[in-house]
Amino acid sequence: MAEKRERRRILEPTERFSEILFGLIMVLTFTCTLSAATGGRDEVRSVLIGAIGCNLAWAIVDAVMYLLNTLGERGRGLVTLRGVRSADPEAGRGLVAAAMPPAVAALIRPAEVESLRERLAAMPEPPARPRLVADDALGAVAVFLLVFLSTFPVVVPFLLIGETATAVRASNAVAIVMLFFAGSAFGRSAGYRPWRMGLSMVALGVALVLITMALGG
Repeated sequence: MAEKRERRRILEPTERFSEILFGLIMVLTFTCTLSAATGGRDEVRSVLIGAIGCNLAWAIVDAVMYLLNTLGERGRGLVTLRGVRSADPEAGRGLVAAAMPPAVAALIRPAEVESLRERLAAMPEPPARPRLVADDALGAVAVFLLVFLSTFPVVVPFLLIGETATAVRASNAVAIVMLFFAGSAFGRSAGYRPWRMGLSMVALGVALVLITMALGG
């Protein structure tokens, strides 16, 4: 029952905010190339197509990597389970402790580790190989959408504002606001001070703008 409750969460909060941040940083590397542009709408259209196309490709790659990472983690779990089942009690306890987060392993008692080892050893035979389930596909779709859709708030000013310089400033302002709120949410879920992490993400975005301008963008 506990496992079913946990599976309802497709992505962890840190995963969701990380994907949004990745998408924002990717699109910024394109839109910032217009910071010193004096060209017309053709140049703007080319940059927007490049930004959307790049984030589309990155979203697909990130979704596939999500599935591969999920499969890899599940496979490592099966390897650990088989190791615990086939090892002697002392080695099995070592494997159980090694699979725990360090903070948990430092607090758990030896008797509790042994109880876990005995329960794992008594489990039915595990599957021969790891498999993906429906929730994994939903997670991959969520990763794709988070990365890809994070592009659009940053490119909307170019669709609504005819003057390139004004559109660039508005786009950068939208990106900075999104970076701050996404960074704050990431910091809150990861145990950092939200405002400090938000400002760190803004600093990263500004650094990308400055680097691009310095390189002639």
